[in-house]
Amino acid sequence: MSETKSFFQLTGRNREHLAAWSDHCELHRELIAPLQALCERGREVGLDISVASGFRSFERQLNIWNTKARGERAVLDSAGQPLEMQRLDDTQKVFAILRWSALPGTSRHHWGSDFDIWDAAAVPADYCLQLHTDEYCKGGPFSALNVWLQEEVDAHPDDLVRTGFFRPYTVDGDGIAPEPWHLSYAPLARRFEALCDSAALKHLIADSDIELKAAVLAHWDTIYTRFIAITE
Repeated sequence: MSETKSFFQLTGRNREHLAAWSDHCELHRELIAPLQALCERGREVGLDISVASGFRSFERQLNIWNTKARGERAVLDSAGQPLEMQRLDDTQKVFAILRWSALPGTSRHHWGSDFDIWDAAAVPADYCLQLHTDEYCKGGPFSALNVWLQEEVDAHPDDLVRTGFFRPYTVDGDGIAPEPWHLSYAPLARRFEALCDSAALKHLIADSDIELKAAVLAHWDTIYTRFIAITE
């Protein structure tokens, strides 16, 4: 694969690597069979693993970011409560958005290797999915899924023969909020992680129509370290 095509796939601007998982979801074609196997293991213990979100394009991520920056979409604090964005300066807005949403070009969802899951067997058909940590904690509808993932995935992070999956956002550190619903397929994700380049991504942001651009670029090194360069 050419260097240009690789970077376009890394940043959500190329779809050649994708295949349909459902009518509303695309994933990397190399992920389909391993995910089907994971879903089958889930069915054996009564789980109906469903994908809420897979591939997300650069344009889609840009829209999410810009609507949050303009106050057209809610931005949540660490407790999951809406923030009053008009009270924040531009730098505060940037870091508030980053808590839950990636910059366009830097989302792991661009790769097709990462996706969000829930348990359709645990809720009624008309359930309104929130993808909130409360849903996955003890007492939440997806707590059984979370416990199963702890045993099936988290306990074997380097055992690619067993599943090949890991959860990159399980710890509440100084960056992205915990996302117990977010799964990553290591054989693919590691390839894309190796392609991440701070200077190239910064240039992409500088050339985009992103809101709060000046504040993002002014704090780029901190943003890259805390929210993009994920290490295990």
